[in-house]
This record gives sequence, structure tokens and C-alpha cells, in this order.
Amino acid sequence: MIDLKFLRENPEAVKQNMKNKFQEHKLSMVDEVIELDAKARRTQQEADELRASRKKLSKQIGVLMGQGKKEEAEEIKAQVNAGAQRLAELEALERELSEKVTNIMMAIPNMIDPSVPIGPDDSCNVEIEKFGEPTVPDYEIPYHTDIMEKFNGIDLESAAKVAGNGFYYLMGDIARLHSAMTTYARDFMIDRGFTYCIPPFMIRSNVVTGVMSFEEMDAMMYKIEGEDLYLIGTSEHSMIGKFIDTIHSEEKLPYTLTSYSPCFRKEKGAHGIEERGVYRIHQFEKQEMIVVCKPEESKVWYDKLWQNTVDLFRSLDVPVRTLECCSGDLADLKVKSCDVEAWSPRQKKYFEVGSCSNLGDAQARRLKIRVRGQDGSKYYAHTLNNTVVAPPRMLIAFLENNLNEDGSVNIPTALRPYMGGKERLVPSTN
Repeated sequence: MIDLKFLRENPEAVKQNMKNKFQEHKLSMVDEVIELDAKARRTQQEADELRASRKKLSKQIGVLMGQGKKEEAEEIKAQVNAGAQRLAELEALERELSEKVTNIMMAIPNMIDPSVPIGPDDSCNVEIEKFGEPTVPDYEIPYHTDIMEKFNGIDLESAAKVAGNGFYYLMGDIARLHSAMTTYARDFMIDRGFTYCIPPFMIRSNVVTGVMSFEEMDAMMYKIEGEDLYLIGTSEHSMIGKFIDTIHSEEKLPYTLTSYSPCFRKEKGAHGIEERGVYRIHQFEKQEMIVVCKPEESKVWYDKLWQNTVDLFRSLDVPVRTLECCSGDLADLKVKSCDVEAWSPRQKKYFEVGSCSNLGDAQARRLKIRVRGQDGSKYYAHTLNNTVVAPPRMLIAFLENNLNEDGSVNIPTALRPYMGGKERLVPSTN
């Protein structure tokens, strides 16, 4: 959510930002919120004047009663009572207008960074850099579930009976590999100075609306029936929520946290074979990283965060690239974002395995995460998040890039301590 004062003083800039994000249908919101805000401020001014008048008149009543001038005191009491009725009306109007302004402001997209490329959708995302040499072996790379089945490592059929489509059982070495990746990712981030955390896997509605737009919430979140609780779509939600309605001393920043959690999402792709298997699912596990910092430090942390993911994937012999997300591909709260994509030798192209985002002060403004400066002033923190690793997609990238012609899978040196020292996985079926 952007600053209302900024919108009030820069309406054309806010409208241009909407155009850059291809959200022309929201342009009228700017004028609407300015009009409502002006009415709200007029209402508040009148209410404040009535409160001041009531205070002054109340003192006069006390003086008159002390002087025995009861009739004059009663006349002034009548004025106070009349003013009280009007004040009640104004206070109700204040609440109504404030709610309307807030609802509109939460639908207005955040101001994107000037460096963001302009484009309507992800087809306009721009490649930044490649890391590692993408190769295609001279033998066939099977589909990822076919590789897993050679190890008796996946059971989609039973999962469909138990929970429906979009779920899976991982078994044996494949399940162990999945757990090894999350544990390795945890230690990788701890070694980089991040504090490990296991957060709540459910959050209240005020946290949901604090960390994402209404559109994202509707598309992603599972609501717990009869409770003010939602299953998290990523641990970033509860990790940022940890700081709700808090004030932090400047010298304590930044907070750098890495978290493990299961993730639950309503979205389920059905757009061809590449989004089947374990690529796009209702439930998965993930290691995440978040940063809460001073505004002037968020750009530096943004680059550090995506570099962490690149370094982790390269340590597991997976080539990756980074893509700058264009304006139309940015969620409403994001200032700047890039995707990390892993190389798929089977598809002969890259596919998304993580996303790094700088949200500026949008989440902090919604959740009231503030910083107290050395001079005593208060301002909103900046928040960032990035995927360390989401094993279902990492499994796909890992298996394809470390698969040998005989069907075995190499275990990179960094992962061997988490796999009981194994250097290679050998399929149990041919």
C-alpha cells in the first residue's frame, strides 16, 4: 500500500504507474480516493472543532454552576448535547470514509522501481545473467515422475485416492533426497548469517491482507471454515506477520530470517505435461528467506537474496539464470522482483524454481512495522523475501541435471552428508 500523502501530492505519477502495470481499469480509483480523503479530512476538522468547543463549554458550565447560575449553565448544556449528536454523526462518517479510503488504497498497486522493464506479462521478462553451463546429454532424459518411479520414489495414484489431484507420496531415496535438500538449504542460510525459524502454518486474515493483495489471496489461500485462519501459501506470510504492529530501534536492523514450512495453495495448473507431476501442486515444502531492513538498505539486500539462491543451486550442480520480472508480472505490492530459473536438459530450456522480491514499505505500512530512528522519528521498514529452495521443483532440476545414462543419479559433494554419505543413487527398477 502506497503512502496516501504521496498519492495526494502525485496523482499523475500513481496513474502512470497503473498504466505501466497495465491496470488502466484502476485509474478512476486515484480520483475517487482523493475525493474521499478530502471529505474525510473536512469531516475530521469539523469533529475536532466540536470536540474543542465541547471542552470549552464544559469548563463554562462548571464555572456557572459554581456561581449558582443554573439557568445559564443549562442553556450551555443544551448546546453541548446538540453538539454531541452532531459529533456522533461525524465520528460515524469518519469511520465510514476511513474504511472506504483504506479499501481503495489496498487495491492501488505499489510504485515500481524505475529499473523494472515495462511489459504486460511474463513473456516480457528480461534475462539478466546465466550461472553454469546448460548441457543436453546425448541420452534421453525421462519426465521427472518417470525418473522417480525408477527408484520407487513417488506414488501419485494413492495420493489422488487419499487427497485428490495435486498431492503426492514421496518414498525411499526420493523422499530422503527431498528432506536432504531442505536441511541443506537451512544450513546453507544459517552459514550466511540468517536466523533459522519454524513459523505458524496458519495466519489470521489481518496478516493475509497485510502481506498480499486481495487478488492473490483469492487465487492462493485456503480458508479454515469457521475460523479466522488461513493456511499459509509460503512461510514468508507468517514470517513477515511476526513483526505486525511493532516498533524497532534502527540499530537492531536488519532482521534476516530463514524459515521452513509446508505451503498450501489452491492454484493447480492443468496446462500440459510440464505442470503435472510435482511441478504445480496444492501442498509442498519450502525453505524461505526474509529481510526486514532500513529503506536505504533494501536494494543491497535484494541482490544478496537472489544471489543466495543462485549459489545454492550451483553448489548442487544445477545451472540457473535470473530473469527481471516486467511491470505486468509484478504482484501489486512488489517494487521489484526477479525469478531464478533452473536448466531443464529434458525440455532444453529454463523453468522457474524461485522468486525474489523487494516490497518496499508496502507490507510494513499495512502491518504497521515501524522503525525508530536515532532522532526519535518513526518510519516504515522495508521487507524482502526470496525462495531458498522448494524441493518439488528443485527435485525436478536436480534429477534431470544429475541423471546418468544408466539411470543412476549423482549426489554432489555438498549434499552427501545429508544423504548418509551416498555418492550416487541407484534405481531399484529398470
